[in-house]
Amino acid sequence: MTTAEDERMRRWRLVLGGGDADGTGRTPTGTDSAMDRALTALYDHKGRGGDRSAGLGASAPSVARWLGDVRRYFPGSVVQVMQRDAIDRLGLDALLLEPEMLEAVEADVHLVGTLLALNKAMPETTRETARTVVRKVVDDLERRLAGRTRTALTGALDRSARIGRPRHRDIDWDRTIRANLKNYLPEHRTVVPERLVGHGRASRGIRKEVVLCIDQSGSMAASVVYASVFGAVLASMRSLATRLVVFDTAVVDLTDHLDDPVDVLFGTRLGGGTDINRALAHCQSRITRPADTVLVLVSDLYEGGIRDEMAQRVAALKASGVQLVVLLALSDEGAPAYDREHAATLAALGVPAFACTPDHFPEVMAAALEKRPLPVPEA
Repeated sequence: MTTAEDERMRRWRLVLGGGDADGTGRTPTGTDSAMDRALTALYDHKGRGGDRSAGLGASAPSVARWLGDVRRYFPGSVVQVMQRDAIDRLGLDALLLEPEMLEAVEADVHLVGTLLALNKAMPETTRETARTVVRKVVDDLERRLAGRTRTALTGALDRSARIGRPRHRDIDWDRTIRANLKNYLPEHRTVVPERLVGHGRASRGIRKEVVLCIDQSGSMAASVVYASVFGAVLASMRSLATRLVVFDTAVVDLTDHLDDPVDVLFGTRLGGGTDINRALAHCQSRITRPADTVLVLVSDLYEGGIRDEMAQRVAALKASGVQLVVLLALSDEGAPAYDREHAATLAALGVPAFACTPDHFPEVMAAALEKRPLPVPEA
């Protein structure tokens, strides 16, 4: 058997789990044996026969040991998937309320979503550890997303504020020269500007307003995490006035916490119903400059409120000049489940609803700020 074939059979043995049915005829040894036990504990917790013994058990020490083994033998991306499966398959949510468990896990967006769902049940002894875990994930996301977001939106704001007939003191000479290089007269060593480029006076202050309206129902956990990070990044830009609103059947304005996305996240309450119409009504009442406002609704559109009124409100917001962006999800989780009938109603109003990854969000926001067609990803 060649080295490649031997490696392939080794992997199949770990996938199939041993016993008479796996067909590999292999017995794991050394590190493979430890990996096999970790996989058995999660994916064979009722036992599949053969020599495999099963079960993580329901105690924090046994789960903490298992987490340590998983982190030792598997890469980080696999660890995160296995943790998620352990929570979903074995109902280990309650164990995350114990500090020693939180110190053992590999933190990611999905774990943050689980912690936020458990927030109200979390004892004080665990809360500070949970905040440390959440802050690590948030800081990592902010480092990855902030620079690109600020660059894309600053460019969009500059272009949207640019005017073609500026007063003399508002002329942007650098851009004006570059726009008229074709009119350079070498004999006179000068450029004859056919078009002046400049900024209006308003560009020195707040140019645009952004309202993030985030559905905090349980299915939107990852979107809530990413939206909170983006909200903090947008709030840090002086030329934007940013508001963040979360909702289920009630509406909570978390704008005052935007300087710290961790505070925003712990101010949410994942789960419960959904009343999009009420949330949009709240946002509409806070908008003072509709023509300079971008309203981003992040929701799967499963409306528990008054559907017809919600559609009418969307139409009214659009007619007033508000630029509406509807995201079915703001995450890397793939195609989301959503209310297709409701999405079709919005599309008929000229407001397409689509899922958006965090990496694509700056491009979507730049287009919205410039009032260009939104770069809707292909289905």
